[in-house]
Amino acid sequence: MAQNQHEGERIAKVIARAGLCSRREAEAWIAAGRVSVNGEKIATPALNVTRADRIAVDGKPLPGAERTRLFLYHKPRGLVTTSSDPQGRPTIFGALPKDLPRLISIGRLDLSTEGLLLLTNDGGLARALELPSTAWLRRYRVRAHGTVTQEQLDALGDGVTVDGISYGPIEATLDREQASNVWITFAIREGKNREVRNVLRHLGLHVARLIRVSFGPFQLGEIAVGEVEEIATRVLRDQLGEKLARAAGADFSAPIVQRKQEPSAQTRHPDERGTKAAEDRRPGASAPLPPRAKRDSGEGSGTGGKPKRERLSPEKKKFHRPRRGENARPSFDERDDRRRRSQRRRPHT
Repeated sequence: MAQNQHEGERIAKVIARAGLCSRREAEAWIAAGRVSVNGEKIATPALNVTRADRIAVDGKPLPGAERTRLFLYHKPRGLVTTSSDPQGRPTIFGALPKDLPRLISIGRLDLSTEGLLLLTNDGGLARALELPSTAWLRRYRVRAHGTVTQEQLDALGDGVTVDGISYGPIEATLDREQASNVWITFAIREGKNREVRNVLRHLGLHVARLIRVSFGPFQLGEIAVGEVEEIATRVLRDQLGEKLARAAGADFSAPIVQRKQEPSAQTRHPDERGTKAAEDRRPGASAPLPPRAKRDSGEGSGTGGKPKRERLSPEKKKFHRPRRGENARPSFDERDDRRRRSQRRRPHT
C-alpha cells in the first residue's frame, strides 16, 4: 500500500465525505480496525488517500461521492439526537423519512429541546459548521419560570462563567412577561452543551420550553413539527460562501443518489421537484378519483363486488317496517304485554 503523505486527502475526511459518519467517528473506526485501504487494514488516520486507492469499511467498498446536501428538520421534543441510544429512547434518525440519504446531525439538540436541526450527508460540512471558528449564530425562543430584567440579560453580552465553564458573549432580549413566566430571545455562537439552560439557571430562571428558530442563515420558518425541508444546491452554495465551502470540501457537482423508495414531494431534492406535479397538471390530464368516488363508481371492485344497498327516500322510510329480528323494534302487541306485566309487578300503595 502506497503511503500518500502529501497527495490526496486524509482517510477520515474521505470517509466522512462519503456520508457514513463524522470525521471523528471515522478516526475511531480506523483505530478499531474497521477500515482497509487497498486490501490492508490501517491503524492510524494519519494517511492520505487518492481516488486510485480502494477504501473499504467493514469489508464493504466505500460508497461513491454524492452531492453535498443540507436538510432543515423541525425536531420534536422527546427525541434523542443520536443514531442509537443505549437507554432505548426514540431517536431523530428513527423518525426521519426512509427515502433520505444517510445523514449526520450538525450539532445536537437535547431530549427536551425542539426546533431547527441541520442535517447533512457530508461529514466534512458537518465538521466545518460545528467548529467554533465558524461562529454561526444560533437563535432560540425560550419560555422560563421566574423573573428577570433586561439589564440582567444585557450583562450577558460580556460573557459569563457558570460552574467553572466560561460562555462567550450572549445576545438576550426580554420579549414578554406573563404571570410567573417570561419569554426571551436568546442568541449564542458557541453552542456549548446545555448552554442556554445553564446560563438562565444562573439568573434564577427555570427553562420550561426551548425552541431553536435559526442556525446561521437558515430559519425554522413554517416547517411543521417532524417535517424535513431540503435546501436547494444553489442556495446552499451561496449561503456557505466560497471560503467555508472550500474548508468543508463540499462537492456541489456530484450526482444526487436517490434511494430505492420513491421520495415524497417533501424529501425530493428541490432541483427536481415539480416534475410529476407538472405532468399531472398538463392540459387534458384527468384528475384522479378520490376514494369515495372510486367506491361509488365501482372502480376496483370487479364483477364480484357487492351490490349497492337501495337508499330509501324519507317518505318510504316513514312507512318502512323493519324486519323482525334480534334488534327489531317490538310490535304494539308485545309492548302491551310488557306494560301489563309491569303493572302486575308494581306494589299497591
